[in-house]
Amino acid sequence: MHPESQQSSFSFTVDSRLEESAVAPGPTGPRHGRTGTISTPHGDIRTPAFIAVGTKATVKAVLPEAMSDLGAQALLANAYHLYLQPGPDVLDEAGGLGAFMNWRGPTFTDSGGFQVMSLGSGFKKVITMDVPVDSEAVGADDRVAVGKERLAHIDDDGVWFKSHLNGDRHRFTPEISMQVQHQLGADIMFAFDELTTLMNSRAYQEESLERTRLWALRCLSEHERLSTERSDKPYQALFGVIQGAQYEDLRRKASRDLGALDFDGFGIGGALEKENLGTILGWCSDELPENKPRHLLGISEPDDLFTAIENGADTFDCVSPTRVARNSAFYTPDGRWNLSNARFKRDFTPLVEGCDCYTCGNYTRAYIHHLFKAKEMVSATLISIHNERFVIRMVDDARAAIDDGTFYELKADVLGRYYR
Repeated sequence: MHPESQQSSFSFTVDSRLEESAVAPGPTGPRHGRTGTISTPHGDIRTPAFIAVGTKATVKAVLPEAMSDLGAQALLANAYHLYLQPGPDVLDEAGGLGAFMNWRGPTFTDSGGFQVMSLGSGFKKVITMDVPVDSEAVGADDRVAVGKERLAHIDDDGVWFKSHLNGDRHRFTPEISMQVQHQLGADIMFAFDELTTLMNSRAYQEESLERTRLWALRCLSEHERLSTERSDKPYQALFGVIQGAQYEDLRRKASRDLGALDFDGFGIGGALEKENLGTILGWCSDELPENKPRHLLGISEPDDLFTAIENGADTFDCVSPTRVARNSAFYTPDGRWNLSNARFKRDFTPLVEGCDCYTCGNYTRAYIHHLFKAKEMVSATLISIHNERFVIRMVDDARAAIDDGTFYELKADVLGRYYR
């Protein structure tokens, strides 16, 4: 799939497996949890690993150097946003995403498909059925959020969409997505796919799944062409994306279809309800090749993290740690708390006693509470540092627990306390 000189620059090895090192309480089925190592041109990622999100080539409010100090192994940026601003040619000229943002470790870019769909239908980041929709839309497959207009229109060749920045009209096809992501220069990128919502009909889910499969073939072809043309650049791994909503047969079919293709790994995305996360991920892990990594798109809550790890996710990403931080929320072993609450005004303790992050080692709840009330920007920085470290450390602990056979004990302790 790529020039022979680049073949050794990306690999994945499995180090240990959950089923060999732990006994799950209660009824058991196939368990796919594992530890491993993803090797990229810019370093290794020990898995399971939380991949912090730097949407526009920045983790909001946190310097790349700080993310390294927090233990982040890799960062993920968004192809849609970087395509619109500053443009992929700028990152290419800068030497790629990592060089552009002064991040020395591995990088990911997503394909832009999620943003095209979510911004295009007005649902933003919500892809489940619990949001108001325009009742005037014709059928479930044409629905948009109340008060919004449809900014994206999909056909078999690709997607026309309007920029959310200025309304300019743009075209994304599998080939264009590959061209954009090659210029962005991340170590791992994703094939262009169509993301449906749970509002779409079964018939449309089937149609979309076939469209995504055909797009995957086109992505592979263009990726091979570009890898040869740009053979002087570090090899970029390409992951296929598994869709299928909450239908078992569609998820398994997508996993078998894409699993038979020459992808370097796989992203698992799409519309699903939280309570079905483990089941759906298990279906995909049943079918996908064991020797290739699996990335779960868009999770970071503690129960979701343990569910994902147990059911076979090697890496996963989410914007949540910094997003909630900007609203003064911080993670603790006893749940998520809101620092703008008045009870923290004279609380001169760290966010979390014993936390090893820079914020907890140097600042008090009272001080950061004051910063939020004063609308000082550094308040978001201080809580974002803590939240990112909290999630990274939790996943690091889960990885160690798989290796030493104590995963289920750790899961029970962490979740029992967090959701008490």
